[in-house]
Parts: sequence; C-alpha cells; structure tokens
Amino acid sequence: MDPRYDKLADVLVKHSTALKPGEKVLIEVSDVPDAMVIALVRAARRAKALPFVQLQRGRVAREIAIGAVKEQIAVSAEVEMARMKKMDAYIAIRGSDNSTEMSDVAPETMKMIALTMRPVMNHRINKTRWVVLRWPSPSMAQLAQMSTEAFEDYFFRVCTVDYGKMRKGMEALKALMDSTDKVHIKAPQTDLRFSIKGIGSVICGGDRNIPDGEVFTAPVKRSVEGQVRFNVPTIYHGTVFEDVHLEFKAGRITGASAGRNTGKLNSILDADAGARFIGEFSLGFNPHILHPIRDILFDEKIAGSFHFTPGQAYEVGGNGNRSQIHWDMVCIQRADYGGGEVWFDGRLVRKDGLFTLPELRSLNPDRAK
Repeated sequence: MDPRYDKLADVLVKHSTALKPGEKVLIEVSDVPDAMVIALVRAARRAKALPFVQLQRGRVAREIAIGAVKEQIAVSAEVEMARMKKMDAYIAIRGSDNSTEMSDVAPETMKMIALTMRPVMNHRINKTRWVVLRWPSPSMAQLAQMSTEAFEDYFFRVCTVDYGKMRKGMEALKALMDSTDKVHIKAPQTDLRFSIKGIGSVICGGDRNIPDGEVFTAPVKRSVEGQVRFNVPTIYHGTVFEDVHLEFKAGRITGASAGRNTGKLNSILDADAGARFIGEFSLGFNPHILHPIRDILFDEKIAGSFHFTPGQAYEVGGNGNRSQIHWDMVCIQRADYGGGEVWFDGRLVRKDGLFTLPELRSLNPDRAK
C-alpha cells in the first residue's frame, strides 16, 4: 500500500467530508487502483462511518453512452437518485486512461444524458457533503507534459496542500466579495463588467474539490457586459476547445468563437435557455498549480486565474440560473500569461495574478506554499 494513498484518504474523510460515526458515504470511482479504494474504505471505517462503493470504467461508460436511449437513462437516474437520497456524503475519484474517451458519442446523446441525470447531481451537490477529484494517469501526465512518476509526485503534493494555512486569506477574500457590487476584469482581449451585489460567496478550501483553492460567487444574472478571451484550453464532453472568446450583452452570451470548434461551442451553448448565462465567477489561487494541464479540477485553481462559467449556478453563492451544462472556462492573469487586473468597486484587488490588498497577500504563491 502506497502511504500517499492513506494520507490522501485521510484528507478526504477527515477534512473534505468530515465523516461522523454512523454516516453513510458513497465512494464512486472510475479507473482508480483498488488499493486507493481500499484506503478510502478503511479511512471511512476508522471514522466509524458506513462506506458504499460504486466502481466504474471509462471505456465501459463510453459503450453505455454511445447507444443510450432516454428510457434507459431515466431508469438509471431513478436508481441513482434513490441511492443518493440515502447518503450523507459523497466522494468521487475520477481516473481516465483517455481524457477524450467520450469524444465520439453524439452531442445530442450527451445532452440527453446530462439533462436526465442532472437532478441526481443537483441532489448530490445541494443535499450531501461532497468532494470530487481526479486520479493521476499516464494520460493526465501526457497532457501536463510530464513523466508519469513526476506527475504522480506533483498530484499528491497539490492534493494534500495545507488549506488551513490559507484560511485567513480566504475568509478575507470572502468578506470582500460579499460586500462588493461592481466587478471589472481586464486582460488581453478581455474587458468584463458585472455586479455580484447580494449574491454571497463560498470558500473552497479542500471541502468540495481536491485540489482546491478558490472563492466563488456568481454575477447578477443580467449584469454581465463586455468580452472575455480564455487562454486556457478546456475539454467538454471529450472535445478540446482552445482560444474561446465570448461576448456579452445584458448578461447573455451574444457571440462565441473557438476556432475550428466554433460550431460545436455554439451548439453546446444552445442546449437550453440558461446555457448562455453565467452561473459562476471565481478567483483561483492554489500555490502549487501554475500552468494548465487540460483538467478542469486543476486548471480552475491555477494561481492568478479566474474562471467564468456558462450554465448552472450553485444554490449557495448562485444567481438562480438553471441549465444542464456547467462549463468552467479559465483565464490566467499572471504576467507570464499576458497579465490582467481585477477591480472591486473601483479598487484594484489583483494585478498580474497577485493580490494587492494586505489582507489577501497570504493567498499569493510565495506566501501560501
């Protein structure tokens, strides 16, 4: 048993989900070594919780999806919902031998699956304590342009960071966002203005995603004006989208381009009425995550980044927008990525990826490691 497995399992059980005696936890894993699953089961039992396990495989999931029909997925959703309602907590570890495994599943089928399963996800997000993370694989290492061994070392270092060290800075950022009305974001080909007044914000310090390191809120739904260019590639339903550019008027995405995938981008944004509105705005600051690896759970936490999310809003820190999609798109504002600024109510909060206010400087990479 790799001792790093036990360390990570303890973080997930003790910190992320804070399991208590008698609580039921669903451990859902895909393409993850049995030893890590066993480490999680043992950690849950040490907490005197009741572990339940769901094992999945990426290629099998693709085979089910590629020929799926509505009647079949509806039954799956009913079964999954019945089980989820019995759970107090949820831990998901999602490995993948191929990050584009679903790329040849028809877009309309993927939309149908997402829409049918959305109530299960909503219940899990809003009614349980949950944490989701990836599992290091040669596929992820290749995307990160690292050797498999080097990436594994990086993964466990990033995922077991001391979030408590950043807590004071995160609380200060939350207080600032909670009291802010007008937000102005500048970067190359980016000039965004919107309000977050009255929405509220949420600290993500290892209790929802691993790795973590962000504070999120949402714009007032129809307040977004301007344009944004995302300089981090994003994968959605197995397709890689690069150089995504969005234009907004009265909160709605009125223009969207992504090079040769512009048509597919607009097809996704036309999924439903809420897909062209923004459901989340977040500032990322994990000190160990500096460059994109085409995995959103890592990329959205990049130090000096923000992400803007077309689609579904969370119930807490949300603006009420509803959609079958929730697509985090990331822009890095550090100087080595072109720079940028974040302003709250006319006050400069972050410049070139570094927080400028004294109470927030502990979130900068040189202080937070």
